[in-house]
Amino acid sequence: MDWLYLAGFTIAGMVGMEVVSYCVHRWLFHGILWDIHESHHKPDHGLFELNDIFSLFFAGVSIWLMVDGAEAMFSSPAFGIGAGIAAYGVLYFIIHDLFTHKRFVPFSSDSKIMKLVRRAHQRHHQDVGKEGAEPYGLFLFPYDKYPERKRKFDR
Repeated sequence: MDWLYLAGFTIAGMVGMEVVSYCVHRWLFHGILWDIHESHHKPDHGLFELNDIFSLFFAGVSIWLMVDGAEAMFSSPAFGIGAGIAAYGVLYFIIHDLFTHKRFVPFSSDSKIMKLVRRAHQRHHQDVGKEGAEPYGLFLFPYDKYPERKRKFDR
């Protein structure tokens, strides 16, 4: 039964992280932390960008929570939430950095969901200024606003 607690806290950590990510991106990254986040909106950065410091911060929070709750792993909210933040971070890295921005070891996918997420994020990057543009979340956005574009030969 304890594994259900762990699963529940882990899922809560993942879902919560998307909400936190949206809010932090919308009001802090495109607000008072713009000087750091701006590196992500410029096409001329190298392999790493100053914006990567935010990923290190959230990884640190995740590790701290998991270490804090490690003794009671299966019943600890801290461990489960930390694991959820870590799982979200892995998904974010794969979908955002590798698939969408083609950083490090880029790959492609035929997944309609992955392509939809990429189109939405590319829309966010069309406005490179501090004011930004929706969507700010990785998964939380109106999916119907970013339909797949049909090419002539697909009809």
